Amino acid sequence: MIAVIGSIIPVILVIAVGAALRQVEFLNEEQWQGFEKIAYYIFFPAIIMHTLANARLGDVPFWTLSATLLAVIAAMIALCLALRVPIVRFGVTDNPGFTSIFQGVARWNAFVALAIAGQLYGAEGVTLIAVAIITMLPVLNLCSVLVLARYGASARPTAGTIAIALVRNPFIWAAAVGIVLNILPFDLPRIGMTALSILGQGALVAGLISVGSGLVIHKLKRPSNAAAIATGLRLLVTPAFTAAFGAMFGLSGTALAVALITTAVPGAMGSYLMARQMGGDAELMAEILTIQMATAMVTIPVVMAVFAA
Repeated sequence: MIAVIGSIIPVILVIAVGAALRQVEFLNEEQWQGFEKIAYYIFFPAIIMHTLANARLGDVPFWTLSATLLAVIAAMIALCLALRVPIVRFGVTDNPGFTSIFQGVARWNAFVALAIAGQLYGAEGVTLIAVAIITMLPVLNLCSVLVLARYGASARPTAGTIAIALVRNPFIWAAAVGIVLNILPFDLPRIGMTALSILGQGALVAGLISVGSGLVIHKLKRPSNAAAIATGLRLLVTPAFTAAFGAMFGLSGTALAVALITTAVPGAMGSYLMARQMGGDAELMAEILTIQMATAMVTIPVVMAVFAA
């Protein structure tokens, strides 16, 4: 547990730098958007491609980890959909608000997960996070779009629009390129791989600063019931499902620990943008993400001590 806390504290400090820079208006809104765009479309895809291109995927339990995470996704999606009727009927929130709860529970912050896994487990942890990205992101992005299309306030997107959104996701195509590079029957040019490595080194810092800049600090004063539900499901129930399915599929050691990290970190910051674009409750989404970020720094060490020991 001490090692986990030690790995989280640097992450908290870098996130706090981002939050502080946003509070003092170090950059204006347009500049922040540009900074986040570079992190999202350049730095993070670079580290994914570099990691997967050089990874010895046969040395990690690829299929066992993937099966565990897919089972967790299926269980949590089913649970969220089952809770929609009572959540709306008892006035916790409306349908657009439910879409924010759904995203807050289902999606995960890969920036934070990568930082913690890298601190704890080095290159193996980064490789396992890349496997989780390959497994989870396409499914979660598709499901989030479908839920927003069904329960959001905006017009429903076409199948073509959904397909384009998935193709444009930089994490998905970066993972695909990384796997292709990994299986090529010849060595990759060192110059190109070094360039990818240099770009990837900026991913964690830029990503965590972007996470901090997106927090809405005043939301911490009085969380709504909807935010509390999303936080409890995301940070406590999801890791419990992960431990259960991990035991069922025989996942153990570092792979189980990384699976727990991916399901114990807060929701993805990109959920806010999707909520705003597709008729979700963007204000509630921002609140959920902020509450989860603050709470996760306490719950992650507990989750790891209980389930990864």
